[in-house]
Amino acid sequence: MRIAVDHTTHYVFSEPVSRGMQRLRLMPKASSGQRVIEWNMTFEGAQLQVEYDDQNCNHVSLISFDSGAREVTIRCHGIVDTNDEAGIIGRHSGFMPMWLFLEQTDLTRTGQRMRGLIGGLPSESNTVTALHSLSALIRDRVEYATGHTDSATTAEGVLAAGRGVCQDHAHVFIGAARALGIPARYVSGYLMMDDRVDQDAGHAWAEAFVEGLGWVGFDISNGISPDARYVRVATGRDYRDAAPITGIRYGSRDESMHVKLAVQQQRVEQ
Repeated sequence: MRIAVDHTTHYVFSEPVSRGMQRLRLMPKASSGQRVIEWNMTFEGAQLQVEYDDQNCNHVSLISFDSGAREVTIRCHGIVDTNDEAGIIGRHSGFMPMWLFLEQTDLTRTGQRMRGLIGGLPSESNTVTALHSLSALIRDRVEYATGHTDSATTAEGVLAAGRGVCQDHAHVFIGAARALGIPARYVSGYLMMDDRVDQDAGHAWAEAFVEGLGWVGFDISNGISPDARYVRVATGRDYRDAAPITGIRYGSRDESMHVKLAVQQQRVEQ
């Protein structure tokens, strides 16, 4: 499948910004079942400073805000070819040792509620089956609903709220998988919807490392393993490692942000 993505993030600041920098993880990965045909990034009110691949093989662009900027626009657009690999990414790559994906983070750490969730899992001898059961249990316990969590909400907090979004589902899954002795990681990216082109935000899911298969994806929010509609952008131990945009700024107290995202299938000319 050929997928076209057009993603714009626009900031408006209450006062001119004296200084600011952002770390962008917005370029899709070249990986199993995915090939980047073209990808372009443009900036208004900011300048590209350096590009590099981080420890998780995420492509990172570091930008600085123009002094005195009142608005900053980041646009990325391109085309990615994808195949349905039943969610299987395969072998591990990058500089992060596998044992780090067994270590909990502040966002995934288990507590009483997480231990209770794990205790409710059926006994399964097959790892993939067990992980699908975990995904289904989380989806049953945590209703998909916006406005109840934010980027700092922990897996324990998600279970306490009983509501969350794809990021929250992924953190609960990752924390539970690690508690079961299965390496797991967070994935940020895009999902082509069947019923619309325009979206409010990107998507997130999780991957677990299964012996004999390698990394395998699980989209807890939709109850499936990723297929050809998914575009992988960044991975990490949790959201903070794979966040599309992070940064700092000085000189303005308040900001407003607007995201415009279109993900659609593109016809392949024969």
